[in-house]
Amino acid sequence: MSRSFRRSNPITIVLAAVLCIGFFVFFFSGSDGPAFTKKTGAGETASSPLSPPSLPFRKSKGNAPQAAPPVVHYYMNNITTSRTPMENEESVLILTPLARFYEGYWDNLLKLSYPHNLISLGFIIPKTKEGNAAYAALQAQVTKTQSGPKSKRFAAVSILRQDTEIPLQSQDEAERHKMENQKARRAAMAKARNSLLFTTMGPATSWVLWMDADVVETPPTLIQDLAAYDVPIIVPNCFQRYYNEDKKAMDQRPYDFNNWIDSPTARELGAKMGKDDILLEGYAEMATYRSLMAYMHDASADPGAKVKLDGVGGATLLVKAEVHRDGAMFPPFAFYHLIETEGFAKMAARLNWESYGLPNYLVYHYNE
Repeated sequence: MSRSFRRSNPITIVLAAVLCIGFFVFFFSGSDGPAFTKKTGAGETASSPLSPPSLPFRKSKGNAPQAAPPVVHYYMNNITTSRTPMENEESVLILTPLARFYEGYWDNLLKLSYPHNLISLGFIIPKTKEGNAAYAALQAQVTKTQSGPKSKRFAAVSILRQDTEIPLQSQDEAERHKMENQKARRAAMAKARNSLLFTTMGPATSWVLWMDADVVETPPTLIQDLAAYDVPIIVPNCFQRYYNEDKKAMDQRPYDFNNWIDSPTARELGAKMGKDDILLEGYAEMATYRSLMAYMHDASADPGAKVKLDGVGGATLLVKAEVHRDGAMFPPFAFYHLIETEGFAKMAARLNWESYGLPNYLVYHYNE
């Protein structure tokens, strides 16, 4: 031991130790903002418009000075994505690209039995004539719901206006599904999804539920049912109710053909394509011979049956938030000759996240 250290006063050493401990407590305690441990309280609000979108922001009254944005510590390891999301009070973010407003969509949303104080909503709406009408209708319903019974109110609602070029001015079903429109339409949709996702997903989000604006009927227990499988990505089968002229009765038919298991034929087609060309599903002009989940439905079979998928659609799609945080997004370009939601499944697979589908669990698309 050195002479100088031996001569040091013990009180000096103790004081130095206390100061050192005090420094670490001050630095890591997060005294300048609330520390996030598991979930945010249902009654809390964000204190700044720059706060994460997990909480609703309330404007200050009168001419009160705006408080500085808080510095908040988030312990991401405490966020769970489990088979029992209600019991663990896991936050769900429902995201919807919205070009038209369907009353059935909103009514179905209100019927979801998952606690609404754990659900945040996010919408992105194009700046078109139809988009403006959709925005007005959505805003009216949001205002009505958020000022109504507390049990029906959602934790937060974010509405974005799309600032990218809109390739199609008409949202008619026939126009949307023309083969020649698919690459431009789905590239624009991918950009919209990414903008919506990156803007609204907060550090408290456990699950992201993608739901198209024209999905008008799901089981009320949709979130709990899908989360119970505890897989990274899962999709139900999307069907459509319609009046069958031959049977003179209501019937149902498959709608979403983007949930599939890949085939050697599709891989061979892709190998012969240019780097910017994409494979499309559901068109006779491009027969891929993939196994489509839409045709796997069997009303007499196990309703909980699960199949592994290589491509997924976005009509109704539950994703663990960590999949998106890992970097899986919706490519607006040809990614292994896939685009948008199908490209997302491929990108997730490259990140070692698997996709699954439920052939016998049905949700329903609006019939135009």
